[in-house]
Amino acid sequence: MPVAPFLSDEELDALRHFDSCVIANAIDSFDVRLRNAGFADARVRCIFEDAPPMVGYAATGRLRSGEPPIGGGNFPDRAELWNSILDIPAPRILVLQDTDDHPGRGAFVGEMQAAILKALGCVGYVTNGAVRELPAVRDIGLQLFAGNVAVSHAYAHIFEIGSVINVGGMEVQPGDLLHGDRHGVLTIPLNVAKEIPKAAARLQQEEQQVIDFCRSPDFSVEKLRQILKQIR
Repeated sequence: MPVAPFLSDEELDALRHFDSCVIANAIDSFDVRLRNAGFADARVRCIFEDAPPMVGYAATGRLRSGEPPIGGGNFPDRAELWNSILDIPAPRILVLQDTDDHPGRGAFVGEMQAAILKALGCVGYVTNGAVRELPAVRDIGLQLFAGNVAVSHAYAHIFEIGSVINVGGMEVQPGDLLHGDRHGVLTIPLNVAKEIPKAAARLQQEEQQVIDFCRSPDFSVEKLRQILKQIR
């Protein structure tokens, strides 16, 4: 789990005022990681695009759904998953890597699991696998990021908890801070997280300056170059 201090409620709320694209730009401005890392690619999409930005700390694990138990019957419940989620500070986000050769055969999270996660203080669920029962999950108030929607849970089960995982090219450790909205989901490095809202607001102002100039009758390529040079 990250050693940097967790954020206050006010600091978390400040992150919710920005979309994930601005948050990504703000992270880039600190040069703390490569610009092609730290976010999920097109294999993971936002399910409820009209929902406000999601911010929370990751509880992680791995799942499979494609094959039945070797001994037959059903896979046992994993109550230790619930306890591992509670080990993470609220607000919490469950992040599961579907390790099947073809992820998303079955959905671990539907209406019942969404209700459980909500009761455990989760605000979202992120997976490269599948989700289902979308209207009911929306009513429960859990945001979803997933690779696809499936009609069945098939043999969805958790087989590993608290791991460092990879979901859509995004590495996630237990306790990582996540931000997500209609554009996608990314991790926020905790060592700069408190500074991100201020940086995001500055970047928004700079971008608006360029946009306003492009709409003005004074627009010219030379003046545009000057403005961009000043900003950079």
